[in-house]
Amino acid sequence: MPSNELAYVQRMTKETRILYNAECPVCSFEIDRYAAYSGKRNLPLRFDDLNSAALGDWDISADQAARRLHVLHEGKLTSGLDAFIVLWQQMPRTKGLAWLASLPVIRPVASAVYDHILAPIIYQWHLRRQAKAQV
Repeated sequence: MPSNELAYVQRMTKETRILYNAECPVCSFEIDRYAAYSGKRNLPLRFDDLNSAALGDWDISADQAARRLHVLHEGKLTSGLDAFIVLWQQMPRTKGLAWLASLPVIRPVASAVYDHILAPIIYQWHLRRQAKAQV
């Protein structure tokens, strides 16, 4: 195998994939900053919009994907706060945030806030945007 192909295969196997809703203003605001940061540093992160053909590479529905952030890292799919922690661990600038969110005192509270308050609100906004688009 030529060295450029081998390098590509190695990069692809180490690549962390992030599935998010680019049509969500809150989601895209945050993820676009992560994408810009990782792009400037050539970090092995791939950002997939659930509204694109990239969703077909994931084994989840568009509705499931719209409910929370999903990250595939080293063959393991995570979602919610755990997905954010995995994503933050991949970027030098946010490793401290990953560490903080992982603390035993903070993780359950942050996870509950994300799961029961933030993610449902953002998902409801998504459903409203979809309903308006169909009118």
